[in-house]
Amino acid sequence: MNEMIPQHKHCVNCGRAFTGGGLYCSDACKEDSGKEVKGKLLKLGAIWLAIVAATIILVLLVRR
Repeated sequence: MNEMIPQHKHCVNCGRAFTGGGLYCSDACKEDSGKEVKGKLLKLGAIWLAIVAATIILVLLVRR
């Protein structure tokens, strides 16, 4: 009735169970995760740049 599940981990990217070391089940999952992180960092950088630009513009308009 009680079957023992072998020791395993779940992939950080896709959630699939796998045995072995590391955080990812395959090199493809590792690459996909890296691309996703780079995309998120790019969006965050664009948001920060827009905030800084808006702040500078507002300061210049208020000083007039």
